[in-house]
Amino acid sequence: MKVTITKPDSILYDGEAKLVQLPGTGGLFEILDRHAPIISSLKRGTLRLIDADDKEHTFPVRGGVAKGQHNDLTILVQ
Repeated sequence: MKVTITKPDSILYDGEAKLVQLPGTGGLFEILDRHAPIISSLKRGTLRLIDADDKEHTFPVRGGVAKGQHNDLTILVQ
């Protein structure tokens, strides 16, 4: 799936991913390829991403929002 992770002043990640684990306000959750459409608020925690080459990336976040549909996930974080 296509994933874009942005902060107000920069792009943290823009590429393909197999798995994204997010600190949702209702608890930790994962998004995989072909996930159903979703919109979720995020709380302080660590965003974990496994890219297309099976490399793990982690990003500390202070909150934000995630929106996914049609195998395209956009994550706006602070």
